[in-house]
Amino acid sequence: MMALRAKALYDFDSENPGEISVKKNEELTLHSERDIEGWFEGTNARGVRGLFPASYVEILRTSAGSDNPEAAHGGVAAGSYGASSTSQTPVDQSAKTTPPKLPAHPTSSHHKYQSSDDDWDDDWDESSGGGGAPSVGRHSDGNGPSIYSLSTSAGRGPNAQQGRGSGTVSRNLNRFTTFVKSGGEAFVLGEASGFVKDGDKICVIMGQYGPEWQENPYPFTCAIDDPTKQTKFKGIKSYISYKLTPTNTQSPVYRRYKHFDWLYARLVEKFPVISVPHIPEKQATGRFEEDFISKRRKGLVWWMNHMTSHPILSKCDVFQHFLTCDSSDEKAWKQGKRKAEKDELVGASFFLTISTPPAPLDLQEVEGKIEGFKAFTKKMDESLLHVNGAINEFARKHVTGFKKEYLRVGQSFKSLAQAFEIDQQPFSAGLNHAIAYTAETYEAIGDYFAEQPKHDLDPIIDLITVYQGHLSNYPDIIHVQKGALTKVKESQKHMEDSKMDRSPLEGINERCNIISFATLAEIHHFHQIRVRDFKDQMRHYLQQQISFFQKVTGRLEETLQKFDTA
Repeated sequence: MMALRAKALYDFDSENPGEISVKKNEELTLHSERDIEGWFEGTNARGVRGLFPASYVEILRTSAGSDNPEAAHGGVAAGSYGASSTSQTPVDQSAKTTPPKLPAHPTSSHHKYQSSDDDWDDDWDESSGGGGAPSVGRHSDGNGPSIYSLSTSAGRGPNAQQGRGSGTVSRNLNRFTTFVKSGGEAFVLGEASGFVKDGDKICVIMGQYGPEWQENPYPFTCAIDDPTKQTKFKGIKSYISYKLTPTNTQSPVYRRYKHFDWLYARLVEKFPVISVPHIPEKQATGRFEEDFISKRRKGLVWWMNHMTSHPILSKCDVFQHFLTCDSSDEKAWKQGKRKAEKDELVGASFFLTISTPPAPLDLQEVEGKIEGFKAFTKKMDESLLHVNGAINEFARKHVTGFKKEYLRVGQSFKSLAQAFEIDQQPFSAGLNHAIAYTAETYEAIGDYFAEQPKHDLDPIIDLITVYQGHLSNYPDIIHVQKGALTKVKESQKHMEDSKMDRSPLEGINERCNIISFATLAEIHHFHQIRVRDFKDQMRHYLQQQISFFQKVTGRLEETLQKFDTA
């Protein structure tokens, strides 16, 4: 049987062990026509064997067929056999101007963390259809300067599906799916179990505006600095290490993206009615580029700020282990890791840890508040999408349009100054110099515009990214609470129809009350941090705008003086 051949449609540069680089139009030998979770294994033209994306190649067919009569899986390849000599599967090259998104590497999975400590050092960032936050900000299209773009994500988790133009919170879901999967149903029906120590207790109190989480009596923050490229296994594996310094310990620890990813998965699993902030999205290529590292660090700073601000997340054992375990103590780290993965107080059992005020809530009033919050998040999501689009377009004009226009004006003044310099009259020298300086001023102002978004617009984009992540969490949280309310209504009807005694109904009411307290406390926290963050960020934006225009004005005034003395 003849070896199966493939032709590369795009360049692919390997950055991780097991991958091989290929160049556009390069012919490769496939070791199997079946892909491995979106990756082919084969040998490139230089004789190097490894993995490359199946969607980056097309299989070349011959009249004799292939080693496998079935169509290829995962590639661009499936198609007809050639009639005679080697023929390629027809591909619309006009539609293939940019490479498709890379698939997740076949060795990557959240679930592996639960089964093996050895996988902890796997360095794949993974490519995903959607990140823990929407992909917002600048990127290069390969043909010019950075441009601004926007995409949105939906659902809880760093692998949430992207691409819904309508925003993040309005999803077509089975109403009770999340209720069941989160353990809400098991808890409401009294089927949850677990041993709750005093230290595990989570308190909801009645505040001025309703239920609130009890504040952390020992608040702290945590800085994330010094992203540094590290290697291991004699340089075979590379990764970026971040220095984390909590203010309550002042003892720095060093963590990789993989550690954040693992922690995020544990938190989402444990807390069904808490909005765990999304970590920056995963990426398989370009992970060591300076712009990407800087953007990821900023995303992690936002994530950390929301973690340390949360009364419950900031105190939970797995987060504290993440922040305090000595980076060099591998044994202690793995012990804490195993303990977190064996935590029984997750999902349904998490609700057993919640202590509520003695007076129950009016469930009809709760239902009204939940519906009001649902409407609020939908409108906020739509507004953020609109603001984000406007800001991205405004930032794009700063980087391209405004800079280009100021440069054009500057060049026109430069041309005028050069024309005037032909006249050698002594009394015209001052004017010539002033006009030439004006040209330099307009070119400088163009540069000011191009640089300004990173000072004022980018931070707003980062803020919106964080909140779009939170907004995509709330449909699931709301479904858990509404599922509990529905169980109460069903049980009341069963009792009225003499199908249930009052005692089980009282238990269901009590447990629904706990879920309602927790949900309203989480909503209250969301509004608190929303007001804090948007107030701070808008103040920062306006201060930066004022500084920017003062800088422009100062340069123009300095230029004007050149004419006064010309």
